Amino acid sequence: MTARRPQEGTSLIPGNLHVAEDCRAVSEVLARVGDKWTVLVVSTLGDGPKRFNELRRALGSISQRMLTLTLRGLERDGLVTRTIFPTIPPRVEYELTRLGRSLLEPVSSLGLWARQNRSAIADARYRFDAAAARTKAGRPGPSADRPVP
Repeated sequence: MTARRPQEGTSLIPGNLHVAEDCRAVSEVLARVGDKWTVLVVSTLGDGPKRFNELRRALGSISQRMLTLTLRGLERDGLVTRTIFPTIPPRVEYELTRLGRSLLEPVSSLGLWARQNRSAIADARYRFDAAAARTKAGRPGPSADRPVP
């Protein structure tokens, strides 16, 4: 048997992959930053502070309630600040914090990756669904040793 070497540039994965505390932390953060509206709000605020209605217009189809909930969650997590100006009527602006600005690059990169790979993912889904339909109909689907037509 030939000894296998790890791929160059790939770090070795530790034996204990599941640390409950780490999993919870990752899950909580991903629940916040993986949300569609969070990504759009953070990206929009990347251009600078915005008032509520500016954000709502920029995001198009978001409801007032969803924007309020998203902003409240982002503020709670320290990603956005809410500043109230003592005018009549009061003016409220939302702005990314330093932590929120640090999220801009990963969010932008993920968005770019999604746009660049959208058609490849759609093709893979089509092939998978077609194979599943053939299997369900009693015909074998593509296997690892058989090329996909």
